[in-house]
Amino acid sequence: MYPELTEEVLYNYAVNGIAHVEIFFNSDCELHPAFVANLKEIMDRYDMTCRSVHPFSCPAEPIMLFSQYERRVADMLDYYQKVFEAAQRLGAEYFILHGNYLSTEVSPEFYCERFQRLAETAERYHVTVLQENVSRCQAGSLRFMREMSKLLGKQAKFVLDIKQAVRSGESPMNILHMLGSHIVHVHMSDHSEKGDCLLLGTGNFRIRNFLEVLYGYHPESSVMLELYRNNFRGISDLVSNYRMLRSMISGIEKNAEKTEQE
Repeated sequence: MYPELTEEVLYNYAVNGIAHVEIFFNSDCELHPAFVANLKEIMDRYDMTCRSVHPFSCPAEPIMLFSQYERRVADMLDYYQKVFEAAQRLGAEYFILHGNYLSTEVSPEFYCERFQRLAETAERYHVTVLQENVSRCQAGSLRFMREMSKLLGKQAKFVLDIKQAVRSGESPMNILHMLGSHIVHVHMSDHSEKGDCLLLGTGNFRIRNFLEVLYGYHPESSVMLELYRNNFRGISDLVSNYRMLRSMISGIEKNAEKTEQE
């Protein structure tokens, strides 16, 4: 809903029955404890939960986390503690990392050393760092994500963004099969020849089939509807798609429970 204010968007979602969100902090002041407390108050009042947070500072990650200048790394790790603390206050488990740009490529070993330092800092706040497959970044390719999985082992956790996979020329289903349970969070959208970021049900992505496979790999995975502002008309579109997604997930869970009981 950018550029509407974060707290106003959260409230509008709440009164429209959207009960599970990812929060994108759009400004440094939104990390202030008093502001975060206001968001938590809205969430508590309407029985909302927040699974993940995303910082506005992601464009700075290449120069701050992945350069050779150690002071920048120390500064970024220190700054991101504010985000981790905000996530902890909101009950969010995940922090979304864009990471380094393709234009400033570093070795997988160097990348994973920096990722690990960030992840270890986040763990002190009971937050897990997730690598997102952003097309303009190194982790946009399945090859690089598989290399991360080899180097980091269990610490390699990913958010699979469907539209970003399409933009990278990667198959979302192939990424899911190759990374399996390392994928714990999904940014969901539809796509077709009309575009790579569409409302659910307006493209040709086999969403239900994807969700069934995801459930098989990691039943506790979270799935967020994520659309850019020019891909929907207003909140009514989001509410409708949210309900569609909830219905699909609920159906898959019920079928799984039924199968286990038989």
